[in-house]
Amino acid sequence: MLMNPRLYYVHDPMCSWCWGFDRTRKRLLEKLPSSIGVVRLLGGLAPDTDEPMQSEMRDYLQQTWRRIEQRIPGTSFNFDFWQLCELRRSTWPACRAVIAAKLQGAGYDEVMTAAIQEAYYLRAMNPSDEDNLVTLAGEAGLDQARFQRELRSPAVQAQLEAEMQRGRAMGATAFPSLVLEHDGGFLQVPLNYTDEEAMLETIRMAVAD
Repeated sequence: MLMNPRLYYVHDPMCSWCWGFDRTRKRLLEKLPSSIGVVRLLGGLAPDTDEPMQSEMRDYLQQTWRRIEQRIPGTSFNFDFWQLCELRRSTWPACRAVIAAKLQGAGYDEVMTAAIQEAYYLRAMNPSDEDNLVTLAGEAGLDQARFQRELRSPAVQAQLEAEMQRGRAMGATAFPSLVLEHDGGFLQVPLNYTDEEAMLETIRMAVAD
């Protein structure tokens, strides 16, 4: 039995290029043929750490934010983050937060991802901090006590590791990535951060073969 094609979106809620890609990604999915299923996978960009962010990484990320603002019109960042927050380079807590949110309803996957992105890039809140993630869960209407309990659970960490491994197995080593599964193979869909049409054409041609 042949399986319908699937488009995998491999992302990290604290990936700044994912933030820049968001509006184009949404337009792409709106135009995607209904026969193509969509699967979201977390990439786990930076593992858990209590170490302060090194100055070289701080400079690199701020330069990346500026490049994204220039390359993707309409994308903005709140640079107050770099003065107001205690800086650590750790995205796994935010990734686990998306999984913990999804356990309370499938729709909370995207809700929590958007909340983390807005907190990080617009509200100068660090999603590496559990207290901030619990606050965001409450704002999203989640059961905070359950969210906090599951955020720390081995099962959620295992799910994150499984999604990371699955993404790597299909060749998604950068974020964001789009990977089309069709006829038993995987196709990396080249990203266009401002125009969904080229990506749509690649996908349509692949599934028409």
